[in-house]
Amino acid sequence: MDLIEHFVDTFHASAQLKLAAAEDLAPHIAMATELLSQCLLAGGKLLLCGNGGSAADAQHFAAELVNRFEVERPGLAAIALTTDSSILTSIANDYDFNMIFAKQVSALGQPGDVLVAISTSGNSRNVAESVTSAHERGMQVVALTGQNSGLVGELLELNDVCLRVPSERTARIQEVHSLIVHCLCDGIDRIILGVE
Repeated sequence: MDLIEHFVDTFHASAQLKLAAAEDLAPHIAMATELLSQCLLAGGKLLLCGNGGSAADAQHFAAELVNRFEVERPGLAAIALTTDSSILTSIANDYDFNMIFAKQVSALGQPGDVLVAISTSGNSRNVAESVTSAHERGMQVVALTGQNSGLVGELLELNDVCLRVPSERTARIQEVHSLIVHCLCDGIDRIILGVE
């Protein structure tokens, strides 16, 4: 297969997954949007975490909220737990890498805040530990995972929301996660600002 044909096939695979997932994911994205919006309107904050590409998604989401998405509005309270190298390395060194997000959630999270936990496999131990920590702090969780939500999915409670992308392929899952982040940003703006 030549590269051009391969790349066209990749675009088609990404588009087909998004179209196939739209009907099932849209109601869950709407629930997550309501949860996140109510948290922000009540003066709460969002704490976001993930590893690798999911860390980039957490930072992307936080940036769109603190700055702006597509319309002008005041900044919204969101913190990516993936960005402070001193905090991350001190926790990893003094305790365990699996605790790098959980200890931050314990320190920063308050009842009424929401954790956004991103893991394509659902089995990232440090993300799972952050879910446990969030529940201990009286927080709800929005999880973005792949088809098998793994350990993260097992830890979710009734009032949490899991956005499961129906794929086992990391790249395709991440592409849909990026679209979900944009849907959440758009939905939050629509609820908070009444954007049409």
